[in-house]
Amino acid sequence: MTTVTDVMTRNVRTMTPSDTVAGAAQAMDELNVGVIPVCEGDKLLGMVTDRDIVVRAVALGLDGNTPLAKVMSTDVRTARETDDLDTVLADMASSQIRRLPVVDGANRLVGIVSIGDIAVKGQDEEDVGQSLADISAPA
Repeated sequence: MTTVTDVMTRNVRTMTPSDTVAGAAQAMDELNVGVIPVCEGDKLLGMVTDRDIVVRAVALGLDGNTPLAKVMSTDVRTARETDDLDTVLADMASSQIRRLPVVDGANRLVGIVSIGDIAVKGQDEEDVGQSLADISAPA
């Protein structure tokens, strides 16, 4: 059985709720990512995506100094390190989520798993392709 820990990315860049929208956008640009976990220490509080920045900040006329706490998503699905990869892939597909933060048994952030991680690190191509199609389908 392949688990999340086998494919996830560790040492993920995080930000705090008081960090700014501009800071998050700059970090996303530097790291070439579209999502950053928002934490206090290693406790996951939410996620901020490039879409959150556009829809919840720019579209509402908020400036770059707006704290992430005002625009981040707080109802965040997570995966556990020990979760079966097939189950996580199915959950990602049914929820139309491309990335999931990974937490340990104490709910501390330990990494992130993306559909790309799963595809590159050995999951069945057909399963990944179908999951990506499900994720990308209009809701």
